Amino acid sequence: MHDDLNQHEAHIANENTAVPEEQKAGLAYWAARVLDEADKASHDFVPDPVHDLRVAIRRCRSMADGFLSIDPDPAWKQMKKLGKGLFSSLGDLRDTQVMIEWVEKLSAEDDPLREILLDSLHKKEEELKLTAKQAVDNFDRKRWMALNQKLAGRATRVPLEGLVFRYLALERWHDAYELHRTALRNRSSVAYHQLRIGIKRFRYTGENFLPERHKRWSRDLRDLQDALGEVHDFDVLWALVKSHPEVGLAERRLWQQTISSERQKRLAFYREKMLGKHSLWHKWRAELPQGDELAEAALEKMRTWAAFLDPDNMHTKHITALALEIYDGLVRDHALSGSELSRHILEAAAAMHDVGRRKDGGHRKRGYRMIRKLKPPVGWNEEHLHDVAIVAHYHRGGLPPANHPIFAGISAERRAELMPLAGVLRLANALDENHDQRISSVEMQRQNGALTVYAKGLTSSISRFGEQLAQARYLLESCVKMPVMIKPLRAPRRPT
Repeated sequence: MHDDLNQHEAHIANENTAVPEEQKAGLAYWAARVLDEADKASHDFVPDPVHDLRVAIRRCRSMADGFLSIDPDPAWKQMKKLGKGLFSSLGDLRDTQVMIEWVEKLSAEDDPLREILLDSLHKKEEELKLTAKQAVDNFDRKRWMALNQKLAGRATRVPLEGLVFRYLALERWHDAYELHRTALRNRSSVAYHQLRIGIKRFRYTGENFLPERHKRWSRDLRDLQDALGEVHDFDVLWALVKSHPEVGLAERRLWQQTISSERQKRLAFYREKMLGKHSLWHKWRAELPQGDELAEAALEKMRTWAAFLDPDNMHTKHITALALEIYDGLVRDHALSGSELSRHILEAAAAMHDVGRRKDGGHRKRGYRMIRKLKPPVGWNEEHLHDVAIVAHYHRGGLPPANHPIFAGISAERRAELMPLAGVLRLANALDENHDQRISSVEMQRQNGALTVYAKGLTSSISRFGEQLAQARYLLESCVKMPVMIKPLRAPRRPT
């Protein structure tokens, strides 16, 4: 149905001028707005207040959609579910009111079908108003505000316009662009309706999380969303007309011509904006991560997701840095044949190695399953995430036999590439076993058929801590096929 976010949204966002402009955004603002708009709509459920209430609910639910991919707190789903009941109860009412507007706009006063349609729609509207009133009366306002107050605090942990949200917008762009291609191929009503939803989600992501970009994109996105929404309205209207066979053939043909003409105008507008070398698709994509920034953005999204779950994120950041120092040293000294992909897999595994940690133990298996359930970032695939999960799983603990189920579907060659990464992560984790960042950095040196890890901050390799390091280095030694010694860094070993 024709999307609610049209010219009235400016009315909502700018109403009550006593509120500073910078405060008319964010989850806390829109959550409170839901309650205000519910009070206004509940008087008589006329179109504008109904629309405004749906806009406010949708704002909150669209923010939850964005955060669900980076913050696994169950309160996001709870808030979405709580808002969905009220939102859905208003949906049929809003759709009916939109149909009334179109019938009045497209038909002549003496059209015999006009009176039939309006009479039917007005009766339906009155019935739906009763349903909407019941939903507003039953809405759990106290729980709604409690959930949103909690989530508003979590939302501030990820900066607006930051790399994570730019990456999230890119995911929405890809989803919408695939729907665009599908709609161009089959040109079905369903395909255009799905395309409108895809563009709507892309728009909300910019609106909620990329305010600077949204200033540049908003008008085009709104116009395209409205045009596709009206295409759907006309499809629904024609189905409504056909449901009244008592109307003469001539009158039905006139309605069909009118609806088809209006529908084609909207589709022509869409094609003008979205096809060719000046397509808005290209304009939007140019402002989102690509190249090296895209690779970093994918990692940043995984790091952000892990940070919401990790009980000691400082430890995780530290061993990530140590693991990359060890890996880069091994590659530089030709102990490993590195690649950009392998380094990214190691970094992602280090960032997520403790996501399953709880007091009841068993965090390695739990973390492995949690990583496997993630959606692969843009530029990654399921196999890459599986690799990350394996490396993270073996950051400590026993080593599996070659026929362990965790390696199902993985070739022996690929397993041989992953185990050194697990060995690097295992050693880095052991260097900060006490979570005290005592070992601040490491330097690698290959000499006389052995590898030496010089650890800055290590006072002696002969201690209980030294024994732990000796155990942790075993996997790496077996992979690089040379002894690995760990010594204190007394002085700089090589130029920075």
